Amino acid sequence: MLTIMSNKGQVVIPARLRRRLKLKKGTKLFIEDKGDRIILRPLTDEYLNKLAGLLGTGGKLVKSLKTQRELDNKNE
Repeated sequence: MLTIMSNKGQVVIPARLRRRLKLKKGTKLFIEDKGDRIILRPLTDEYLNKLAGLLGTGGKLVKSLKTQRELDNKNE
């Protein structure tokens, strides 16, 4: 797939990919810098659950992120 970056640094994720990944307006994306690659990861509950325990915080950080996401969604 091909996309073009705008002069504001914005890129369009093709519709079929958005549908497959269930990305909707307002979905937050984590940007990972991999040298010559950029990886975008949607911050979904599934992704956050995979992170639980990764940092040895017993899932407290993930719970905090989910709570913050819920507050952000209510305020939008």
